Amino acid sequence: MASSNFIDYVKICCRSGHGGPGSSHLHRDKKNAKGGPDGGDGGRGGHIILKGNKQLWTLLHLQYQKHVIAKPGESGGASHSTGADGDDVVLEVPIGTIARHAETGEKMAEIVEDGQIEILTPGGRGGLGNAHFKSSTNQTPRYSQPGEPGQEEWVILELKLLADVGLVGFPNAGKSTLLSVVSAAKPKIANYPFTTLVPNLGVVPYRDYKSFVMADIPGIIEGASEGKGLGIRFLKHIERNSILLFMISVESPDIAEEYRVLLNELETFNPELLDKQRLLAITKTDLIDDELEKEMRKTLPKDLPTVFISSITQKNIVQLKDLIWQTLNAE
Repeated sequence: MASSNFIDYVKICCRSGHGGPGSSHLHRDKKNAKGGPDGGDGGRGGHIILKGNKQLWTLLHLQYQKHVIAKPGESGGASHSTGADGDDVVLEVPIGTIARHAETGEKMAEIVEDGQIEILTPGGRGGLGNAHFKSSTNQTPRYSQPGEPGQEEWVILELKLLADVGLVGFPNAGKSTLLSVVSAAKPKIANYPFTTLVPNLGVVPYRDYKSFVMADIPGIIEGASEGKGLGIRFLKHIERNSILLFMISVESPDIAEEYRVLLNELETFNPELLDKQRLLAITKTDLIDDELEKEMRKTLPKDLPTVFISSITQKNIVQLKDLIWQTLNAE
């Protein structure tokens, strides 16, 4: 998932189709010069539809499609013929996409399954033909209904990544390195803060051909929930993770305080994040010896499952995967 190709936010104008007008036709043939009404109904205008596609990971394909316009329905015809419906426009989006009204912020649809279909902007209904208006007192109505107009609205599509495990940590904590070691993902890795500018996903193989999905998001700094650093733009991707794996480097002057800051940022952004299962990985342990590790353990939160790992030497990587799998399947 190249950084220039990851798009998780687009704004598009959706215009559904107008409904076709009903027909005001009166039946005529060589045997009947004054037949009754036989006007058919107009066709429905085309919908704008969202459809989940598990093969998509980004909204890149919609970035430059600012206007989405569906076709109108066709007019009704003679002999009670109904006009054809306007062609729908189907927008395929990744699983985890939320659609909101651009002006009100109201949630319009949410895609959580592959193949799920949601009508985003419905087309106008077709008008009724004059055959519907025949009565005992009006045998030959010469009027019919016009079709309903379609809708036009600006819609925001926002992607929140679906993953089993979300990596949470300060910049340069070793999140991308871990993802590159346990999966086939190839995130950019370098020894400076904010190397990761977009989320990265990796499928982590486990024993007996099992697997789980891990998401690496850009590093959090104190004040991220208020827009500092890369701000809240990427915090939203944590909301759909089953487990939060906090990652703190042994180089941190105060691991417990760093964990508290990270926790506070998540709580400020969305208090419900604290209800998720939490694990702690202390990274870069190839820089310390066993004795120092033993001393550091005494300062860590007691109720938080913790693993000391090194992505470089592969220390405790298998144990970490075991802990994640056990936590995912605890229920």
